[in-house]
Amino acid sequence: MLLITSIIAAFLTIIFVKLSFAVIGLRRKNRVGLGSGGNEDLERAIRAQGNFAEYVPFGLILIACLELNGAPWWLVAIPGATLIIGRLIHAKGMNVPPPDFSKRVLGMMFTFGTLITLVILNLGWAVYKLFF
Repeated sequence: MLLITSIIAAFLTIIFVKLSFAVIGLRRKNRVGLGSGGNEDLERAIRAQGNFAEYVPFGLILIACLELNGAPWWLVAIPGATLIIGRLIHAKGMNVPPPDFSKRVLGMMFTFGTLITLVILNLGWAVYKLFF
């Protein structure tokens, strides 16, 4: 069962839907059907949503693999929480005009740190399960 992954995925989906609604709202407000129409606020919202969609699936796959392979719940939950935190910080930094680059950087540090940690945890856990 993927109970921890399900909870993490649910929270991340809530964030993604919120980012998507922001894009839709700005498209309607600015009457832009495709692209950003040169609107800076819309461009930021599109990139915040796109960036989220680019990184989160890798995190969720690695979290699910870790849980499916029998890692303790806390070893799955902690990286999940840091991924959620990183994505929230990044989105906040992208969507507040003017963009807060320090929050963007911090959010990406959390995100990359979590992804790299998940790679190490998955490889380490796989080796542990194979040999011990």
